[in-house]
Amino acid sequence: MISTLAPFGALFLSIAMLLMGNGLQGVLLVVRAGIEGFTSLEIGLLGSGYYVGFLLGCLLGPYFIARVRHIRAFTAMVSIASTTVLVHALITVPWVWWSLRLITGFCFAAVFMVIESWLNASSSNHNRGLVFGVYSTINLVVITAGQLMLTLDDPAMFSLFAVTSLLVSLAAVPVALTRSPEPDPPETLRIRLLYLYRSSPVGFAGAFASGLVNGAFWALGPLFAQRHAQDTTSVAIFMSIAVMAGALGQWPIGRVSDTRDRRVPIIVVCLVSAAAALGVAAASVYWPIGVYYLIAVYGFFAFALYALCVAHVNDFVEVDGFVEAAGGLLLMFGIGAVIGPALGSLAMQTFGRGGLFLVIAAILLALGGFALVRMHRRAPVPEEERGEFATALATTVTVSNVDLVGDEDDVPEVQEEPAA
Repeated sequence: MISTLAPFGALFLSIAMLLMGNGLQGVLLVVRAGIEGFTSLEIGLLGSGYYVGFLLGCLLGPYFIARVRHIRAFTAMVSIASTTVLVHALITVPWVWWSLRLITGFCFAAVFMVIESWLNASSSNHNRGLVFGVYSTINLVVITAGQLMLTLDDPAMFSLFAVTSLLVSLAAVPVALTRSPEPDPPETLRIRLLYLYRSSPVGFAGAFASGLVNGAFWALGPLFAQRHAQDTTSVAIFMSIAVMAGALGQWPIGRVSDTRDRRVPIIVVCLVSAAAALGVAAASVYWPIGVYYLIAVYGFFAFALYALCVAHVNDFVEVDGFVEAAGGLLLMFGIGAVIGPALGSLAMQTFGRGGLFLVIAAILLALGGFALVRMHRRAPVPEEERGEFATALATTVTVSNVDLVGDEDDVPEVQEEPAA
């Protein structure tokens, strides 16, 4: 195992420092924005700005990487991302922060693209599962560690911004000094969204819904916790509980989905997550300590939803369509993540802090109802033809030349029939 992972040591070290800094930055900006008196809508738009930049990075990043190759692209994007952290501390004006979050989202999309394409190119079919399993574990652990670093000092001070910038800057060092060969520049990819929808309506809708709820949660979850507990430490604990519970839920839920029609676990995940979200909204008023128990239930189930949808779509596409499907689903997730924070912030302004989880519950219930309807329209994939579940945390792929409709001749004929 050690000999298998050793060639990836520099990449893993870089991504650990980078995501630790990003985890700290994510909660720090929301808490600091609250201290500075930003409205719920203004804070929500910070999350939307990040995902707008992330989408642009997915679309334009491949051209940048192809031009300067992986190592130079990585170091340039990390340098820019580190700089934006410091500008946040210098200029606390909402529209400036929105612009900075857009730039940060673009940089991180390109960085993820570099890292994950490098891992894919340097691993084989025999060890790719191990490599990405370790990568996913590192993601969750260091993001949690970064969030907990919020407790090290007062968010109103400059020091936490400096720590974030240091972590992001240092992430460039291992990649810049690695002796491992760079992979070839990325190839362009055509995405046909209509084709993808006709292939798997539930998976397609689920990717969009996952973006809505995850974008809203990541952008506004710290604000909810801040208003709930009025305590910086509680913000870090609240977010960390959700992330670690999500890490624990990925594999058991995924393995269950390998044994049955995946729409069943998708519906169960939607219903349980929606119930937990409603519970969090109610507990914030009537049972304050219960918020922490219920957010663990929410994280355990809700964070597995996107991976379930990816696996469901892959059950219907041909082997040579996996990359296209992954790119299309990521695009839909990103679009949802742009809209989600704005919806969540409007709900918080209308219904109070619990409004965030009310809108999340509504989205999940809508997706669960749609999946239930589809179960009566289309038979499940036979078990012997079903693909294997794999965790899908923030997997980015090379996406360009996006075709939002696709040729009509390319759209598969889907046989609508009652479920067996």
